[in-house]
Amino acid sequence: MKLTTKGRYAVTAMLDLALHAGQGPVSLADISTRQEISLSYLEQLFSRLRRQNLVDSVRGPGGGYRLSRSADEVYVADVVDAVSESLDTTRCGNKGDCQNGEKCLTHHLWSDLSDQIHQFLSEISLGDLMRKHEIRQVADRQNRKHSEENPETINTQRLTDQAPA
Repeated sequence: MKLTTKGRYAVTAMLDLALHAGQGPVSLADISTRQEISLSYLEQLFSRLRRQNLVDSVRGPGGGYRLSRSADEVYVADVVDAVSESLDTTRCGNKGDCQNGEKCLTHHLWSDLSDQIHQFLSEISLGDLMRKHEIRQVADRQNRKHSEENPETINTQRLTDQAPA
């Protein structure tokens, strides 16, 4: 399986959004800085995420994005699917024409693997990821770095102090 940059960045940005949801709408510029993802690329991804009702946009001063439902109700597979990312591990795009127009010997194996990967990602929510100690440590480090570079733009309260019960 090859998960491309589009899927990885979408999941990373959505997790960042979920982690900072307690601070109000989150700007794509802040996500861009913390995650080192191009702002224009994030704009494209969030356009797709908004169309799939995973995020809401808030206009005006202090605007940005917020999750359209709780982090526990947004699954990694939802995010990957929203940006049209394929989790297909077959060579043929699951068309079954991998060997001279016919299914190859291992087509069903790779197709089943694709299904397993999608099922696995369908069972992991952003909330599940937010509760992982290792993820909160990384987020704290990113926030410290971001607040040093932009002291006026971020609430420097540690995310671990805001962890859900």
